[in-house]
Parts: sequence; structure tokens; C-alpha cells
Amino acid sequence: MRRASVWIFLAYLCTPSFALYRKEIYKEDLRIQSLRDGQVSTTFSFVTVLEGAGPRNPKALGQRDESQHYALFPLTLGQILREYAITELHLTLNAGKWNYDNWGHPHEAGVGTGAELWAWMGASEVTTVDERWSGLRNALSGLFCASLGSLDSRRTLSPTVAFPLSGSTPTFSPHELRHASLPSENVCTENLTPFLKLLPCKSHAGLATLLNPQKVFDADWHGMGVHVIWKEDTGIELKLSLQTVFNPVRTSAGKRRDWNLQSLFDRSIERSCPVASSSSITVILPEGKDHKITPENPSYMDGLAIYDLSSSSNFTIPSNIAMYWPSEHSFQYRKSLSVPLPPLTPITPLSVKRTIHGTTQTRGVLSVSVTNNSPQEISVGYLEMMPALITMWMHTLKVEINSQIRSDLLSELKYHPPSPQSNDRFSPSMLQAVLTIPPKTTLKISMEVNKAFLKYTEHPPDAMRGWDLPGAVFFPLSQLSHNTSSSYDWERIYTPTLLVDLPTPDFSMPYNVIILSCTLMTLIFGSIFNLLTRKWVVMEIQE
Repeated sequence: MRRASVWIFLAYLCTPSFALYRKEIYKEDLRIQSLRDGQVSTTFSFVTVLEGAGPRNPKALGQRDESQHYALFPLTLGQILREYAITELHLTLNAGKWNYDNWGHPHEAGVGTGAELWAWMGASEVTTVDERWSGLRNALSGLFCASLGSLDSRRTLSPTVAFPLSGSTPTFSPHELRHASLPSENVCTENLTPFLKLLPCKSHAGLATLLNPQKVFDADWHGMGVHVIWKEDTGIELKLSLQTVFNPVRTSAGKRRDWNLQSLFDRSIERSCPVASSSSITVILPEGKDHKITPENPSYMDGLAIYDLSSSSNFTIPSNIAMYWPSEHSFQYRKSLSVPLPPLTPITPLSVKRTIHGTTQTRGVLSVSVTNNSPQEISVGYLEMMPALITMWMHTLKVEINSQIRSDLLSELKYHPPSPQSNDRFSPSMLQAVLTIPPKTTLKISMEVNKAFLKYTEHPPDAMRGWDLPGAVFFPLSQLSHNTSSSYDWERIYTPTLLVDLPTPDFSMPYNVIILSCTLMTLIFGSIFNLLTRKWVVMEIQE
């Protein structure tokens, strides 16, 4: 009787209808696009869907959580999401400057330089959102070997309009946003290794075998992202993305823009990932018919060449997908030509330039130029998030077109000044507004800023280098019915980071004082020591 009960219990646990069992789907895709300046953009997407799952109710954080069973979904990340009741999470680590004018909008919008983390969490009386935000930062910092723990209250804001929920909104409690960025964060191999460990096949099979650290971090631009979204009709979706921009013209001996998987990654796909329901490589075909692509048996659809790498397909693995231009001896970009030509029209509808200039270390002027390249008017959101190092003076804000004041083109201006925090710290300031830019026009925004005078103990070790300021963010206003920019398929535009020179003390003076003091002490001590220890002896010199 006892033996029969044990077998029944084991059969109940192994039955697929067990309450803790959920269906999981894993898909992977690689998109390759040749850019007009000769570079090649690659985007890896690894998507894991946990069907029927939902975020944890933050009101139940004081109670014991129900058991979770993961087969493909990464356990380490799932535990963090359940521990802090995260509804939506976005983390990006990027290195370099994304060139919107020549590369267009990226497949993943989060291309801001450095580290960027933002999460939506439900309010709870058990633990506050700020307490869970602190725990989330520290947990992700240890998981990805990044300096996310320094994204404290000095860098945290809640720009809900620029970073809305991408998925569904749970009804169990109102939600709050926490956003922080660290533009000085570097991306290296120690971030890629834990990233690959979150994949079901790691880097042993599938598209992830192409991720060679030596090639990835040699690219002109590279970045990785972790996105967790909850959709009511689907479940929890985890998307791991990695984007790179290679320059085959720089690495090839003949200055050609030809590329293949072996030349880009120095690796090939030996076998497909067995648990992937779909695995494909999508090549975005350039304009014109002077290019060739091999193998010559892809599936063509809307200017795309798709290769199916799943185990159920007839595609031969390994295979080296390549694109080349047989009639092109060497690639000549407009900048490298001896005869200057007019500049190319930017690909994106908006072009943004942002600078900070001034003649002193205490004051300066922040200038932002936004050019509308389209033939129609565009309304766009503008967001500035500045640390307390910089103070923006709103009464000096100017909006100009052709040196003429146009204050009517700026509306819905909101400014949150820095507020004092614990330990004599200040929260960052936030400026948010709506800009209306006429067609084929450049709008210029400028305002005076003050630079903080820090204590000598608050400066970093490389104080003379300066401080990195996060880039500004431009976002579409799709929720407005009269917005003409909603026809463009883009999410956000990040400007490059700025390097500001703050009032810096002469850190070489303590060094000089130490050197002088040590020299004087050596001379005095040496002289006294000789007088006290030297023995005077009268010597007779025989002639």
C-alpha cells in the first residue's frame, strides 16, 4: 500500500498538468544589415516566453512565494524578478556612439552610452518601491558584474512619459517607475560571460556560438540588453539582445565591404540549439542589384533573405553566409573621396547635436540643436536628466530658429530641481518639454548652467579628466492624436554623453608637499645621524 502511494505521488509530479508546470518557448534570431558607410550592423535576439506566468503581487511579499519551475527561463534572473516583484525590467550596457544619421534607428532602442536601468514596480505597504529598487540594483550588479550598485538616489528619477510600460499593466496595485543611468560604465568580457549563461544552450550551440568576445568588443559599437515584459495574453517574455556595428573596410586588406560570418565573428555555427522552436538568420538586402549573397537558397520576403537554422529545416550546418560586391574593387565612401561632395541626407527624420561650452569652470551654456529632415512638422518629447553637479537656470532658456526667438514651439515644460537626500546628497534634476519643429528647419535650445564646487574627497581618482553627463532623450508622442511623427517607427533617440570640467583643486600640491617634506627630513636626519654616530679619529699622515 505504501509503495503504491509513492508511485502515485511520483506520477503526479511528472504529469504535465501539474500546477507548477508552464509551457516555455525559446526563439533566436540574427539580423544582419549592410550600412551605407560600409559598416555592418548585427542584432542578436534571444527570446524566452514563459506562457501563462505573471508578475508577483507586491502586496504578498511578506508571505512565502509559490514554487517556480523553469526549464528554459534562466533561474537566476527569475528569482530576482520574484524576490522584488518586478513587472517590467530593462537593462542596457553599451559602448560607443550610435550614429543615427548614417545607421538609422537601431533594432533595439536602448543605445545610450554606458549603463541604463529602468523598471516598473507595483506599490506595496510591505516594502517600498525604493527599497526594492535598491535590492534590484545590487542583485543585477552581482549577476552581470557591472557597477549598477552605484545607481543610487543621486542618479534615480521617474520619467514616466519617456519610458512607459511596454507590456500590459497589472491591476493589483498602482505602478511606479525608477530609472537611472551611468554613462561612464564600461562594457567588457566580464559582462558578456554572465549574459551567455542566461541562454538555454549557453554558447555551445545555436546563434550564440558566434559571440566571440575578441570580435564583439573590437567592433566600432557594441551593446547588450536584457528586457523583461509581461503581456496579459502571452505571459512573461524575456528578450536578451546584443547589437554590434562592424567595419569590414577597416579590417580587410583590400578596403572592401564584403563580409561573411567567419570574417565578422571568426567563428561558425556548428550545430543548432535543440530546444529552440525557431532559429534564423535574416539578412536585410541593400538597395540595388550589384551585390551577391551566398548560400543562394534563402527565403525572400519584403527585401529580406531568411535562412532557417532550426533542427527541423534542411539548411546545412555549418554554412558561411556571405555578402559581396563582385564589381566593386574597393569601397569608396564620400568622406574618403578626393573631391568633396555634398553631405548625404540623414536617414532618420531627426538629427540632434548637443554641446556644453563656456570659458570658466563654474558657468557654461548647454546647447541642443534639433534638425527636422522630413517635409512635415514633427512634435517630439525632450528629456534632460542632469546630476546635481549641473544646475540648469530655467529663466535663461531660449528656443531659437535662425537666431529668432520662438517660444511658441516649446510647450508642456516641466522642471524638477535637485532635492536634498540623506548623507548630504542631492537627487538629479529633470527637464521635460514638448518641441514642435517645422519641416526642414533646425531648432536650437540653449540655457545657462552652473557647475558645482565639490569637496576634494568627492572627486574621482581621475579628477582632471572630468565628469560624464548622461545624454538627452528624444521620444515620440504617439499618445497625441495630432502628432505627425507617429508615422515614423522609432522609440527613442539618445544624444552622446558630455564631458564637463568642474572646478578641480590642484591635487598635485599634496604630492609636492610630501616630496619636499621627505627631502628636508632626509637631509636633517642624515646630518644629525652622521654627527651622532660618526667616530672622530686623529690620523697621522706620514710623508
